[in-house]
Order: sequence, then structure tokens, then C-alpha cells
Amino acid sequence: MKNNNKIKKYHNPVGESKYTGLFLVMPFIVGFFLLQIYPFVVSFVLSFTKFSINDTPEFIGFKNFKMLFSDSDFWKAFFVTFKYVIMLVPLKIAVSLLTALMLSTRIKGMGFFRTLYYIPSILGSNIAIVIMWSFLFTSEGLVNQVLDAVGISKIGWYGEETPAMWIIVFLRVWEFGSTMIIFLSAINDIPRELYDSARTDGAGNIKTFFYITLPMLKNAIFLNLILQMITAFQEFNAPFLITGGNPLKGTYTVAMMIYDESFKYYNIGYASALSWVLFVVISLLALLIFKFTKKIRSD
Repeated sequence: MKNNNKIKKYHNPVGESKYTGLFLVMPFIVGFFLLQIYPFVVSFVLSFTKFSINDTPEFIGFKNFKMLFSDSDFWKAFFVTFKYVIMLVPLKIAVSLLTALMLSTRIKGMGFFRTLYYIPSILGSNIAIVIMWSFLFTSEGLVNQVLDAVGISKIGWYGEETPAMWIIVFLRVWEFGSTMIIFLSAINDIPRELYDSARTDGAGNIKTFFYITLPMLKNAIFLNLILQMITAFQEFNAPFLITGGNPLKGTYTVAMMIYDESFKYYNIGYASALSWVLFVVISLLALLIFKFTKKIRSD
């Protein structure tokens, strides 16, 4: 018996052109090259020039980099940035992990609390929130009022380098939502059977955390470590709006120095050299973290 069934040719509702996909992603490709690749290449070229907005670029070789490494302001800014990273990243990861553990419990209405804890990450980039945060730490601000109420002497947050740095650190720790989401997703992927077996063997919450949860979260911890380190090294908004780099440039980051050299002093070539040094430092630290955690992540 003759088979009359015919294989129908697939009809593409968008069109038959093989370039349809390329056309759809073209806005991203154009934006990527114009807003990322082009500035990236241009900044590299300008780092070898003496260039102001009103002048023609003049090639000077490595003079910008030589000036940079003999610039006391650069070393101060680099030390402040590194100090900020050391203070922020471990604390933010710890707070995010503990919050994710708390929000991973299966109780009614947990979705509401997860949304509630994520809101600071949305609000934190708002300039009004940053300004409001700065008022919390004034001499008569809410934080000092609470300290005074519990019998602790008021702190001059803006008068010394370390307390001023903590203001910025506390703001960024408060914005732990995105880091928490990564941990929460990883926690939910851990097989429940492992916890059931551990409890059957008599393991408590502390043992299950250190012998099951923490080892299973090593990739999530690594991811958050890399992302938070890169973000922290590029910190600009909070110190610029809250402390202005004060006191005595104790919160003056490398990103702030790049901004000042570019838009205050118009030393575009020098600012480009600063940007590339920061890029190299971040890349080397990321590579070191990759190298020293490779064995841990592969186990």
C-alpha cells in the first residue's frame, strides 16, 4: 500500500532568511562594540599619551605609568581600595550566606520574606538612599542615638578613616540581595537526602552545615567571591556621595582618582593609565583566586 504521508517542510514564521537571528541580536552587538570594546581600546591607546580635552593627544610612551607609580596619591588610593575590599567582601559573603540559609527553610510565606530581603539591592543604587544613609551616621544621626541609648559613647564616623570606611561597607553589605540569591539557588540544589541521612546518623545543624552545606556551596562561594571582589575594586558612588573621599583621603578609592583625573583635572591620558593599572590588578587577583581554588572546586 502506497504511503501518501509526506514530510512537511518546516515553516519559519519569522522569515526564511538565515540572517534573521543576526538581525535580532544586532542591537546588542552594536552596543557591545560601541560602548565596551571601542572605549576599551581607546583608553589603552590614550594611556600612552598626554591628552587633555582641549588638546591633541601627544604620544609620551610609558611616562604616565612611571608618574603613576611615583604618585603618593595613587598608592594611598590603592591602599584604601584594597582595605575596602578586605573589609567588605568576606563580611558581605558571610551575611549573604547566613541570610540564604535562613530563607531556605520551607515555611509558609517565605516567598514574601525573600522578596523583602532582596529590596535593598534594588534601592541601594538610588542616590536618595545613599544620601539618607549618610545622615544615619552624623553626630546626631540614628546610629549614634541608638548607641547612646544602650550606653555606648557616640562615634565620630566621619572624623577618622576606619569609621568612615565602615559607613560605606555597611551600605554595601546591606545590599546583599544578589549575592544571597546565588547562595539560595545553590542551597536549594543540594539533595535533601543528604540532610536526611545526616540526621539519621545523629548529626546536628552545625555538623550538617560544615560537612554538607558548606562543601556543596564551594562553587557558589567562589562565584560570589569573584563578582564581589571585582565590584568592590571599582567602588565609586558610595564614597563619592557619602564621604567625598574624606577624611584625609581615607575613603578615596582608585575609581574616584580616575574620575578626578578625567573630569576635574582633564588628564585623560593619566586617567586611562590608572584605569589600565586597575584592570590589570583585578585580572591578576582573579587569576590567583582561580588558581588557588581550582583544586578545592574540582574535589
